[in-house]
Parts: sequence; C-alpha cells; structure tokens
Amino acid sequence: MGVVIIYMLALLGAFFLFIVLPQRRRMQAHRALIAALAVGDEVVNNGGLHGTIRSLDDTVVELEIAPGVVVTIARGAISAKVAPVAADDGEAA
Repeated sequence: MGVVIIYMLALLGAFFLFIVLPQRRRMQAHRALIAALAVGDEVVNNGGLHGTIRSLDDTVVELEIAPGVVVTIARGAISAKVAPVAADDGEAA
C-alpha cells in the first residue's frame, strides 16, 4: 500500500512540474505582453492577423491590418508582438 502512495505522489509531482508550471509561465508572459501594449506596436492576434495598434482600451484594441482597414478585437486576443524587420540594403548573401 505504501508503494502505491509513493507512486501516486511521484505522478502528481511530475504532472505539476511538466504541465502546471510551464502553463503558469506562459500565462504570466501573456499577461505581461498584454499590459505592455502601446499604440504603434506591430502585433499578431490569435487568428493570425498581422497589424498595427491604432488605439487601446482596457479590453479592446483597434488594429490596422491594411492601409485604411481597422478592425476591433479583444485585447486578450493579441498573441505576440512582431519584431521590426531590418531594412535590406539590396545585397544577396
């Protein structure tokens, strides 16, 4: 009976280490991303739309996805900031 309890505790510990902790880290990183958004940031939403933030509210973001095309999405639907692309000087590698 004691061995079964030890195995169960080991399984619970492994579950916590491999499932719960990484998920908490991802959630914390996403909350930090959402809090750090600013007008002019280039972002990607959960649906894959790339755009530039034109205005922010506590729960809503207006995202310009093409010149003159602005969509309203939930702030939590932003999945990542897009790093600016460096200008290419025309030389091929």
